[in-house]
Amino acid sequence: MAERVGGRRGQGELEAQVLSALRTAQEPVRAAWVLERLGGTLAYTTVVTILTRLHTKGVVTRRRAGRSFVWTAATGEAGLAAHRMRRVLDGETDREAVLASFVSSLPRQDESLLRRLLLEAEAEIPVDGESGDR
Repeated sequence: MAERVGGRRGQGELEAQVLSALRTAQEPVRAAWVLERLGGTLAYTTVVTILTRLHTKGVVTRRRAGRSFVWTAATGEAGLAAHRMRRVLDGETDREAVLASFVSSLPRQDESLLRRLLLEAEAEIPVDGESGDR
């Protein structure tokens, strides 16, 4: 978790806590349910704001339930971390340099894992009208 500065939560810490609470839900839940699970002194509007931000990022889904929404985790913390990584990459002008620097800084085992994942993803891409089912 990010270090707290001046008693405030670090960047992304609250999002991770909200997502973690949502992932424990057995069904779609209201923001008040999330607030109750988080405890502390958060305002209801803060929880709704965080849920809305997570929805915009595609990390949670929502559906109308009466006058409000019920929320569901669409992805785990790994999906949230991946979104943050894409956002950082999207903010850079030289994507190739950033990716090359990232890959060269990985420990050998992570580099091997990344290569394997890329090969698996490549195998799933349909080529010349072929279906991706193999």
